[in-house]
Amino acid sequence: MDRILSTVYPFSAPLIDGQLLGLNSLRGRVLLIVNTASKCGFTPQYEGLEALFRTYRDRGFEVLAFPSNEFGAQEPGSEAEIRAFCELNFGVTFPLFGKICVNGPHAHPLYRYLKKQKPGVLRFLAGGAIRWNFTKFLGACRA
Repeated sequence: MDRILSTVYPFSAPLIDGQLLGLNSLRGRVLLIVNTASKCGFTPQYEGLEALFRTYRDRGFEVLAFPSNEFGAQEPGSEAEIRAFCELNFGVTFPLFGKICVNGPHAHPLYRYLKKQKPGVLRFLAGGAIRWNFTKFLGACRA
């Protein structure tokens, strides 16, 4: 795994229900961090993400979904609407966070950090910016 996520411990973000989750609580786990949207052509990826999570969560795997409305306004709903959509349509049980920005001056600090660590990975990041929904960062948080 990559060391990219070994220093995400200082970051925290509100879950979709408003509770703050410090990533420090995920030490020793493998994290898949993804920006999501409910009205995107890639939205069916929720099904695969949930399958991965259910298969590997007992072995230390986490999916962390960060809804964002930045790309084509494809996440227009409220947190309650996003949560209901994900649970009803895809049975999502992995952590969903509150809506964030992943690019620009209002980007969440976690995403500013992630983009600096992997600025050209698979051409999904152009000029240090995430180009679309469902861009993923995978790494191990070593204990």
